[in-house]
Amino acid sequence: MNVRKSDDFIADVERQVEWYAINAGWDVAQHYLAAVEATCRLLGQHPQLGPHGDFTHPRLRDWRFLLVFRPFKRHVLFYEVTGDSVVMRRAMHGHRDLPRRLIEPPRTR
Repeated sequence: MNVRKSDDFIADVERQVEWYAINAGWDVAQHYLAAVEATCRLLGQHPQLGPHGDFTHPRLRDWRFLLVFRPFKRHVLFYEVTGDSVVMRRAMHGHRDLPRRLIEPPRTR
């Protein structure tokens, strides 16, 4: 399946890469980005792999999720399957108030 990345997903990933680059070094930031890309490729091959989030908000109802590959397994990728595409919607740390944060736009800083 085709994997498309929403603007919100890209903003979330860029923000996390920047955080890792500043706080843990560029090597860790690159490793995070590679883990996200590998997880996206897997979802393109197996789109039903992630469970439904069971969110009540109408916009999130069909969203699925999958943890980013190790060692970043506290980070969660949210996506939905539409037609012949996997649309990556958001990427964030799993210890957030997810139902609320998922409907907010990504923070710029």
